[in-house]
Amino acid sequence: MKQSFISVSPESHFPIQNLPYGIFQPKGSATRAGVAIGEYVLDLSALDEAGLLDGTGITHGKTFHEPSLNAFMALGKPVWKAVRERLQHLLNAETPVLRDDEALRTRAFFPLHEVKMKLPAEIGDYTDFYASKEHATNVGTMFRSKENALMPNWTHLPVGYHGRASSVVPSGTAVRRPLGQRKPKDSDTPVFGPSIQLDFELEIGWLIGPGNAQGEPVPIGEAENHVFGLVLVNDWSARDIQAWEYVPLGPFLAKNFATSISPWVVPLEALEPFREKGPAQEPVPFPYLQQRHPGGFNIQLKVDLTCDDGETICVTETNFKHMYWSIAQQIAHHTITGCNMRPGDLHASGTISGPEPHERGSMLEITWRGAEPVTLQSGKTRSWVEDGDTVTMSGWCEGDGFKIGFGEVSGTVLPAYSEAHILGEKQEGIRT
Repeated sequence: MKQSFISVSPESHFPIQNLPYGIFQPKGSATRAGVAIGEYVLDLSALDEAGLLDGTGITHGKTFHEPSLNAFMALGKPVWKAVRERLQHLLNAETPVLRDDEALRTRAFFPLHEVKMKLPAEIGDYTDFYASKEHATNVGTMFRSKENALMPNWTHLPVGYHGRASSVVPSGTAVRRPLGQRKPKDSDTPVFGPSIQLDFELEIGWLIGPGNAQGEPVPIGEAENHVFGLVLVNDWSARDIQAWEYVPLGPFLAKNFATSISPWVVPLEALEPFREKGPAQEPVPFPYLQQRHPGGFNIQLKVDLTCDDGETICVTETNFKHMYWSIAQQIAHHTITGCNMRPGDLHASGTISGPEPHERGSMLEITWRGAEPVTLQSGKTRSWVEDGDTVTMSGWCEGDGFKIGFGEVSGTVLPAYSEAHILGEKQEGIRT
């Protein structure tokens, strides 16, 4: 097993087998690219300046000095592979180049707790899918019936919608409870105010590297060549706003206020040992969606909810391997019209749920639309996410003596703005 000269705990998400990419900012310094190794971030711009990445295909003095990974993503799989191999060589316990250069180590390594993590990419477009059969079945059963849980199209194509890229935020960013219209069950007309059914959605996302020309679909056999790496996603949802607005065009305000992602992008290559066959698909998809090699990944996932008094409860544990539609199938379907993807685009899987109750990936399912609240040790209950609550998601693959992890994505809920706050100045203007 590969070992780094940097000490890495077996429980760490960031061993030498992982080396996820991110954008970080040391205190009082410029933002640039790095990789996580153990409890440190390795500054890729410092390695570039030292000439240690020469010959890998990156643009010297530029690619890793930028405040996003977009330029690196655009270079494609051969360059990603070359850089990753070089980094694993430089960090290997048997390689003296970086290990024995104290001056360079001082410039290049930063403790993770001392840096600020930023969004890893400039995200131009964001697409959210609905690819978990268990999740779709649960939601359909709640809102329609068990007999009509899945819509007729669901097993024929990966359902998705275009989300809002501007409100994608990095882990640790607080999330303001949204305002909007909702229609209570006992009312004939809608009301306006804060969402009272605020929810999380446990998802995996992937960032696109090289795109495709407009008008040219991506064949399914080439789809994964366009995937730079994976992140954790919490696609926050206001369920009561969504229930009122989604007919006929689907999610809008219920989804556009915030989507949180983890700051570290795990390379697809690091996940190869954990690839496995996904669920059986019936009916057999159209040829453009038929994947010849296993498209699933065994990624363990967990969601913790922490109340404002500090009490924490695990509300779900599930696995990405349950996803019905694979990453490659989602990309192939997304582009079959000739839709053009660009470096830095974000796709997300949709809520990840498994077959068992403890594997449900949203409060909507966990509490069965609020009818079965979660009880904490203190006696408090949660049907939905409340003000002051923090939602923390983590994910990892279990190797032989190591983990390939994503770290965490977390967000704390702030109270909604008052109606007086949003109407104050305008109302005064109307009066005068």
